[in-house]
Amino acid sequence: MSTPKRASDTPYAVTVEQGKSYFWCACGLSAKQPFCDGSHKGSEFTPVKYEATDSKEVYFCGCKATQNAPLCDGSHKK
Repeated sequence: MSTPKRASDTPYAVTVEQGKSYFWCACGLSAKQPFCDGSHKGSEFTPVKYEATDSKEVYFCGCKATQNAPLCDGSHKK
């Protein structure tokens, strides 16, 4: 399996809206981080769907090494 590009050294704080779906970039190539813009086409990567159950601030992983995709688990600190 290929390694995704590290898009950021910190997570992306995003205020999500209840009932909306968000597609997190798993490859690290998107110009619209932390969300997918289709840059993964032709690779083994696919975006990860996040469904907001509440309206709140969440932290999407920027380093692409999280074990809790699409949310940050602190892997960027390692």
